Amino acid sequence: MKLFSTLLAAAAVASTTLLGSTTAQAAPVADVKPAAAPGADFTGIAALSNCSASLVRYAESAATDKALVLTNGHCYEGGFLQPGQVLVNTASSRSITLLKPDASRAGTVRAEKILFGTMTKTDMIVYQVNETYASIKTRLNVAPLTLAKQGPADGAGMAVVSGYWKRIYTCSVQATIPQLREGDWTWQSSIKYRQPGCETIGGTSGSPVVSTVTGEVIGVNNTGNEDGERCTVNNPCEVDANGNVTVEQGAAYGQQTWWLYTCLTTTRSIDLNKAGCQLPKPAGRR
Repeated sequence: MKLFSTLLAAAAVASTTLLGSTTAQAAPVADVKPAAAPGADFTGIAALSNCSASLVRYAESAATDKALVLTNGHCYEGGFLQPGQVLVNTASSRSITLLKPDASRAGTVRAEKILFGTMTKTDMIVYQVNETYASIKTRLNVAPLTLAKQGPADGAGMAVVSGYWKRIYTCSVQATIPQLREGDWTWQSSIKYRQPGCETIGGTSGSPVVSTVTGEVIGVNNTGNEDGERCTVNNPCEVDANGNVTVEQGAAYGQQTWWLYTCLTTTRSIDLNKAGCQLPKPAGRR
């Protein structure tokens, strides 16, 4: 899991050029700035103290709804969640920094609770903040990204947009892996990124995986195999439908987010007991 590591982070800064630090280019003709391609800027992107994140909405969300922020379950302020642990409507007062499209700081919002969080089956947390999308737009001029309603197809163009590093990685979806194992955790239908292009590093955990066609969030970045080890922390292994285990050093992965839609009510709340809901439930609940 690519949670922030001081040494890894320092090495990354020394060896990479952050977006926005390159030499300025000439202004477009007539000073008309074209709209950025999907996934090519920091619209809706957020940063946490230890990870990346994004301001997100459902396709059906209203401007008057309390806003949502997406990151990884392993970015939880209380530390890694245990296998089988699921947080539902858990109090939080986490401060979250939102970015402008050019990666400069727009301002902060504050979480009021965790609507859903887990490291089981998928690796994500959905925070609800204490103000609406409309309020954030008025106060900070930040618009959310929309969550896709289905997982990505193989070969689909994608970008991992890191608010922590203010860096964008661009590649395509290589495959959907039936099962990914890392340490004590197991994830289902993980998104594998085609390399080169998305060599994610510590601090990119929680970054949205954005479709470069639609601009929708098709997943959440969470891990990569760093050392070529088999099924250890920071070295996930792939398990196919027949139970065969393979390891690919340098491979990077994200987790499914569209499962949230399978559990939504008509009022856009999460109901883990809804028929067809694909999110895991807390231990002891059926």
